[in-house]
Amino acid sequence: MENVRDIIIGGSDQGELVADMNGFDLVPKLFRDGGKDSTRRFVEFFTANIRNRNTRQAYAIAVVRFARWTEKRKISLHELSPVMVAAYIEELGQILSVPSVKQHLAAVRMLFDYLVTGHGMVSNPASSVRGPRHVVTKGKTPVLTPDQARCLLDSINTSTIAGLRDRALIAAMVFSFARVSAITGMNVEDYYPDGKRWWFRLHEKGGKFHEVPAHHNAETYVDAYLTAAGIADDKKGPLFRSLNRHRQLTQRRVHRREVLGMIKRRARKAGLPDRIGCHTFRATGITAYLLNNGSLEKAQIIAAHSSPRTTRLYDRRNDEISLDEIERIVI
Repeated sequence: MENVRDIIIGGSDQGELVADMNGFDLVPKLFRDGGKDSTRRFVEFFTANIRNRNTRQAYAIAVVRFARWTEKRKISLHELSPVMVAAYIEELGQILSVPSVKQHLAAVRMLFDYLVTGHGMVSNPASSVRGPRHVVTKGKTPVLTPDQARCLLDSINTSTIAGLRDRALIAAMVFSFARVSAITGMNVEDYYPDGKRWWFRLHEKGGKFHEVPAHHNAETYVDAYLTAAGIADDKKGPLFRSLNRHRQLTQRRVHRREVLGMIKRRARKAGLPDRIGCHTFRATGITAYLLNNGSLEKAQIIAAHSSPRTTRLYDRRNDEISLDEIERIVI
């Protein structure tokens, strides 16, 4: 069952989730005590039903937290009711943000649906429970100005393989509007020529692939990194790799948490706010594109968003209120 555990918690480097799973066997007591069908469906839900690793980890955290809540109150699986689930969500709202509460409710609801269809439960006690209302009209992701993004890229010392890798990785995120997981999931063969241009094949959510042309700056930076790394012929190997303690490339794919730490360090050295994160570059690229008269429709296509409403959250052109506008307040 250790392989199953690795699938659910994503390996030993997932410290937060391992901590949350601590004290439980592979299947929390709530579901073990529910019988063989609920135990089997719990494992299948995480191993066979959810294909995205990040979603699997987030949902595992949510489900384990709920299972602990029921265990403290000595509530069995078949005693659960909508009122109990609603009480849990109400308590959770005092601790977590609204989006987090909604995600936790979604995880519990989806798992119970899966148990019902597999005869692990008679009905879903979370199906009628409503989460807190949450309307988002503007994203909260910190965004860099084009000058700040250029400053960050130019500040990286490219005399080392670490610097070449970091510059190429950041540029790939900025110029392709890609999520960090899509970039870190790339293999060498996912950077490829088609005609006169090079392209990125991005590994998106749900096992989908999304292909975008490489911006000439990103192409220059990735080429320099590949040449120095000597991995261009390792087509099936990871494109962006981790570093060992000697600051040399390994065969292991860089993890998004390593990327976040790298971004924080690079930002501090460049004199930029270290509150920026991996998603900053997705929002920065989209905003810079729109500032240069790009269309929202095309930005949506490049970013592989299913809805223009999502893309609009990354449009931060109106964040800066000019002094001239303020001076219009004549009193």
